[in-house]
Amino acid sequence: MQLCKKKIVALQKYTKNTIQMKKYIFYLFIFACACTEQNEPRISSRLRASAYPLINIDTYTNAWLFGDTLYNQQLSHWTGMEFPLLGAVRVDGKVFRFMGVENKLFTPLEKTSEGESWDAKYVNEKPLGNWTARFFDDNKWKWGKAAFGKHKNNKNINTLWEDDDIWVRREFMLDEQLTDKKIFLEYSHDDDVEIYINGIEVVAVNNKCQTNALIELPEEAISSLQKGKNVIAAHCRNTGGEAYFDVGLDMEIEERPCFTETALQNSVTALPTQTIYHFTCGPVDMELTFTAPLLMDNLDLLSRPVNYISYKISSNDSQSHTVELYLEAATSWALHVFNQPSESETFEKDGLLYLKTGSKKQEILGRKGDLVRIDWGYFYLCAGKEYTQSATGNPYTMRTDFSRSGSLSGNNPVSPDEQNRLAYVRSLGKVKKTESGYFMLGYDDIYSICYFGENLRPYWNRNGDKDIYDLFSTAAKEYRSLKKACDKFDNTLMKEAIRCGGKEYAELCALAYRQSVSAHKLLQASNGDLLFLSKENYSGGHVATVDVSYPSAPLFLLYNVELLKGMLNPIFYYVESGKWKEPFAPHDIGIYPIANGQLSEIFLPVEESGNMLILTAAIATMEGNAQYAQQHWETLSQWADFLVKKGFDPEYQETTDVFTGYLAHNANLSIKAIQAIASYGRLADMLGQNDIARKYMALARKMALEWVEKSDDGDHYRLAFDQPETWSQKYNLVWDKIMKINVFPHEVPEKEIAYYLTRQNKYGLPLDSRHQYTKADWIVWSATLSRSTSDFQHFINPLYRFVNETTDRIPMSDWYWTDKPEHISFRARSVLGGYFIKMMEDKLIFQPD
Repeated sequence: MQLCKKKIVALQKYTKNTIQMKKYIFYLFIFACACTEQNEPRISSRLRASAYPLINIDTYTNAWLFGDTLYNQQLSHWTGMEFPLLGAVRVDGKVFRFMGVENKLFTPLEKTSEGESWDAKYVNEKPLGNWTARFFDDNKWKWGKAAFGKHKNNKNINTLWEDDDIWVRREFMLDEQLTDKKIFLEYSHDDDVEIYINGIEVVAVNNKCQTNALIELPEEAISSLQKGKNVIAAHCRNTGGEAYFDVGLDMEIEERPCFTETALQNSVTALPTQTIYHFTCGPVDMELTFTAPLLMDNLDLLSRPVNYISYKISSNDSQSHTVELYLEAATSWALHVFNQPSESETFEKDGLLYLKTGSKKQEILGRKGDLVRIDWGYFYLCAGKEYTQSATGNPYTMRTDFSRSGSLSGNNPVSPDEQNRLAYVRSLGKVKKTESGYFMLGYDDIYSICYFGENLRPYWNRNGDKDIYDLFSTAAKEYRSLKKACDKFDNTLMKEAIRCGGKEYAELCALAYRQSVSAHKLLQASNGDLLFLSKENYSGGHVATVDVSYPSAPLFLLYNVELLKGMLNPIFYYVESGKWKEPFAPHDIGIYPIANGQLSEIFLPVEESGNMLILTAAIATMEGNAQYAQQHWETLSQWADFLVKKGFDPEYQETTDVFTGYLAHNANLSIKAIQAIASYGRLADMLGQNDIARKYMALARKMALEWVEKSDDGDHYRLAFDQPETWSQKYNLVWDKIMKINVFPHEVPEKEIAYYLTRQNKYGLPLDSRHQYTKADWIVWSATLSRSTSDFQHFINPLYRFVNETTDRIPMSDWYWTDKPEHISFRARSVLGGYFIKMMEDKLIFQPD
């Protein structure tokens, strides 16, 4: 304001032209408003996230904090494998750790099959005698090469195990006793397992599957390890589905931690594209921001595999302080398991300082499945070279150098078994006022997906004419503008979500945004199709699963309809190429990252056909035309006719909620079929096919009235037509409201909402009357059927309470118990894009017809 007064006085001295002066004041006012908008206060979040998103590039390159305090535990990939990032600040010679922990380092005694090939004796019938003992006679057992499993489509499975049970004995030799060492068992299993060391039980797990689990052996087991012959004996039982077993031993390398003093974390806020921490580090304060510029209006930017870690450091005692920063990453960012052989280097290019690491084997697209990490391509840290040093090697050497001198000596021996680290040190000199800067983190996967026999590069390099270094250079030049764009986007999204659903709803949306977007990969097929392929995280690893695209769709309908087309394009191609032979829509197109066609035995005929029709109509609704539908009209017509025959009263089959089991006469699935048939009629109308439009809309209205009659159960509607005194969430009704299809009487959702409000538990509305568990995405869809914001918030608040109080610190789960703060399964899935359906409704409901 003082600036405005001075400029006005100055202007009065130089001109008496009143009109000119008024113009000047007007433009000054506009400039001031723009500045105010740019610097408006950031909306914060008070939600205690179940896990905080920090790095979000794609389903392979991501890191989360499975807890509250950044320096109390290690960062992890969504699967739970540690992806170490270590951060420390040195202030006047004293070091404060603000991120990560100093991990134990291990050297393998006996590697798992992912590190080296190993042989073992095995049988599939229960053996007689003490089969776990060191000197048990296993001469009649068969030889097999690990790992053991049901399907060879897992690259690590070398011995097929197709029976219910398997007993395995892995013998190994030791050159010395290890009584003074810390020994860890590393094991993977699907399903139940018991493991013994020289006859001593060390693991007994039921009803659980784990990958690369690590436990310290008890003293009794370590004492049993003798010079000479030893044995790991195991029994694993497959209770259904996949089967897998692998095991190894690791020894801890003893090193004393260097960064024992921690900063004081004052706050953390998770926004749609950023997570922001505030720390006190002795006499200086630090703001640390993790930024993933996943802005959907720019596809090249959305595809760019680069995130930022930025900092602001200032004195909190009005004195100057000498400050240095330390940032360290592990090679495991580019490995499936931490002890795979890797290669690392540091170099300078075009004014930027790089740290690079990758596996030695580089088997491009060589690993597929659900709980896997990428081990091809290269992980990068990148920074401006000014006042910055870089090094690779033994982490304790680098940390010791930093602690003593605030620099890196460059004399860093390689760690055993390739467990190296990559590190930067940056000198900020004397700090009193705010000093700011950033580091970049990225990944070049070279090829991302095998798409029907063709290896596809990521979208940013779709023509094969770019390299990662050009990308980092561009990312460095655009940092400031992108940071502002992310600030603006975050604030705008939060304000809009608060306006239509309340603060709790907005904070849930903020936490879901990066989780949902980064569970996809953006590519372009050779025929020019845009592809936005989801990975079905923690629930099979399928590619482009239709009933995952369906719940996640509102986010992409809201911010870029082209991305939803990119989710449907592979399904249309699969069908229209003749590769898919069924009259209904497929479930998926493969196991990530191999998208050569559906391998799973999951068939959801009504579910997936309905999903494809509804989502195509939703695209037309958002765009105001049905051109996309016209491109696939023959396929859509086939699915619509299938639903006319099979959709209204569904046969005994699964739905998207496959964990609930098979069910006939499913009322909610029937709603989906009716909505899909009406959607087809809507599309026909938009294409000027009036006779077809009238026919299918009339069919849908008739079915809807018959549905009301068959499912009515007094004050609510049934789970299944033939099951009185049951109920279920009718979340598929939401399209009738938000797309203004209006084939169901208005009293249907009103009666359902009134009933749901009487069925809620502490942590939300159960999915149906059979169980106390629920699906988070469907709660928000059901809530959106509410006619009042108050009712909507009555459903949202218990969901918010679950996320805020859950004891399971993992990336948000969508399948959890409503009567206790625990999840059942699923994590980090894109389906939480469904949270944005209320914002989508807000955009559409007031749109003119």
